[in-house]
Amino acid sequence: MTSLSDGLFQVELLMESGGSVLWLILFASVLMWSLIIERYLFVLFEHPKQVKRLINEWQQRKDRNSWFAHQIRQGMITESRISLQRYLMTIRTLTMALPMLGLLGTVSGMIQTFDVMTVFGTGNARGMAGGISVALITTMGGLLTALSGLYFSTQLSQRAEREVDKVADALRRE
Repeated sequence: MTSLSDGLFQVELLMESGGSVLWLILFASVLMWSLIIERYLFVLFEHPKQVKRLINEWQQRKDRNSWFAHQIRQGMITESRISLQRYLMTIRTLTMALPMLGLLGTVSGMIQTFDVMTVFGTGNARGMAGGISVALITTMGGLLTALSGLYFSTQLSQRAEREVDKVADALRRE
């Protein structure tokens, strides 16, 4: 139990030393990861049900070769594409915003450092270190979460395209 409380204490210290911008980075990364997990759960569990439903609807059609049937098929493929690409733009936006939040933390940390230097000169190393710490921790937090988000958003986008291609193949014209 003490290791858990020690770990939570260390996280609390990290968040305090990162300043208020680190809380924004944490919020944005929790939102991003919630959306990434939701998308993976959708692809693994809900999308196969949707594909079965679309295939059943398509196979129950008597006419699959007319222009009208082609438009219905395209609508089904588009329905699948829209459901697979849901939240991907939000994930990408958060991925792009996280390094900017890290940069904001860097700037605010450097401002803190210069404020200390203005008041105390270069004689207060501890005060200057606090501002530099804010700058470095927020930069690291923003970049780390953005890189992991970039990887998984790319994976999800590629997976969505492959799944749409599979749906298009499954709904082939006969």
